[in-house]
Amino acid sequence: MSVSADILTRARDAGVMIATAESCTGGMVSAALTDIAGSSDVFERGFVTYTNAAKVEMLGVSTATLDAHGAVSEEVAAEMAEGALALSRAQLAVSITGIAGPGGSEFKPEGRVCFAIAESGTPAKTETVEFGPLGRAEVRKAARDHALNLLLVTLT
Repeated sequence: MSVSADILTRARDAGVMIATAESCTGGMVSAALTDIAGSSDVFERGFVTYTNAAKVEMLGVSTATLDAHGAVSEEVAAEMAEGALALSRAQLAVSITGIAGPGGSEFKPEGRVCFAIAESGTPAKTETVEFGPLGRAEVRKAARDHALNLLLVTLT
């Protein structure tokens, strides 16, 4: 069974709906889940918020948080996941924001991706993963896979 299928089965068994809030992956997590027939009873919605304006307008991310920490931060990832929960009917949300490349800076290098998992009634849990300069496509795939694993672990 694929990770995505396992996530859907566990969510279905738990009566949990899932939402995603994606930036650098551009909907890849949503696609991985919705590629499986019957996912509509578990996958509630996905937000692709590539720009800061989209993060603010669609997820309610604070401009103060963006100004203080930048889009690639655990603080923004947390607000993205919490916004996805607040603006959907889901009980579980994952968010991703990062620098897929090319580029980056000394302070925010290529391959840095911040994640958050939010469950109804609890603060979001965040983490940052340094995938390194693998190239844009590989960073995005690694971020997708990591987000899927976060969902799976949360549902275990």
